[in-house]
Amino acid sequence: MRPIRLPEPPSGPVGMPEIFEGGLNVIRRAIVIGNGFPGAENQCLGLVRALGLAEKHTLYRVVRPRGGINEWLRWLPVSLHKMIESVIRRISGDSQFGGSIQSRRVFPLAAQNGGSVGLSSILEADAKKIASLAHETFEKEGPILVVASGRDTISIASSVRRLASQHVFVIQIQHPRTRLDRFDLVVTPRHDYHVLSPSGQQEIPQFIRRWITPREPPSRNVVLTVGALHQADSALLRLAALNWHAELAPLPKPLLVVNIGGPTRHCRYGADLAKQLAVSLHSVMATCGSVRISFSRRTPQKVLLWNLVIIPKVYIWDGEDPNPHMGHLAWADAFIITADSVSMLSEACSTGKPVYTVGAERCTMKFSSFQKTLQENGVVRHSQEWRICLIVGVILPQRYSCSCSAGS
Repeated sequence: MRPIRLPEPPSGPVGMPEIFEGGLNVIRRAIVIGNGFPGAENQCLGLVRALGLAEKHTLYRVVRPRGGINEWLRWLPVSLHKMIESVIRRISGDSQFGGSIQSRRVFPLAAQNGGSVGLSSILEADAKKIASLAHETFEKEGPILVVASGRDTISIASSVRRLASQHVFVIQIQHPRTRLDRFDLVVTPRHDYHVLSPSGQQEIPQFIRRWITPREPPSRNVVLTVGALHQADSALLRLAALNWHAELAPLPKPLLVVNIGGPTRHCRYGADLAKQLAVSLHSVMATCGSVRISFSRRTPQKVLLWNLVIIPKVYIWDGEDPNPHMGHLAWADAFIITADSVSMLSEACSTGKPVYTVGAERCTMKFSSFQKTLQENGVVRHSQEWRICLIVGVILPQRYSCSCSAGS
């Protein structure tokens, strides 16, 4: 494989870095392969932004057939899923698949708060077409950086590298579980290796340990991160602050932002945790200037805190566009976030503002390891602490001003 040099991150606060000199093998463009989930695709876009290629990339998306029996086939690899769907379609006719996604469809790209990726559409990912593009344009434009994230993108990204290894540099984000040598680089959070730690081994029954991945320690082409990659860098936050100035700047301070995700297999909670959070918010409302609450697509109805909407200083986002998430990151004085969301916690912690977690004690396996790492690094505090730290209308900086403990 010919050597391919990755671009250096931008050196200035704004604008593109001077990375496009130095020969044929310097990367000047990127392809992002997404799976349709913001938590995965934002990691790819965040890496592309960090390398200064925000305006020099194309977004592709792995497309699964949908509707009817396809909902029962989603556990299969994408290629096998499509093959079975095609066979069933020929046997039973198209009428059974009215809701499925046709091939070669172009998907609209929703605008993102705080900026745009500069695209009007998302193309369906096809390994052969991407590899052909890399071959045909290499002499004129140089190699392509391919960044992918999510289970459905693994086979596409690895196939692109196999078909065009001389003309691409492939980065897979999140642990692909097997055969890490299929990629030039794997970027994965450290807690994905929780199963190799002593505590992780204790949580896994011995008879299934051999089936648990990852089974190997990090190799030379693996980069471990504390949390998830994301796009919320200083430049994007400055832009979001401007875009949301009219709505968020006049709010009484301190502004407390509450981000609520949804229960997962390893981070279970329900209406009981929602009730606990609502009671705690009521107890600090007098010392808080304003509260804004956002929910994710995974939040179940029973967790919604609609009983807080009657309080004038509380605003609950109704899920309609525009999404205030980037504005909240820019303008919040502190965050309260449910422990299930690695992405939301990673973004909030990167701002340097106080971050408090709710439900961390209910997490197991790698989610528990992630929470422990954040607390050991002093970037988050337990949910019991923020009730005490929100005093006299001031949110104290968590790193040095608030020494209260859970038992205070």
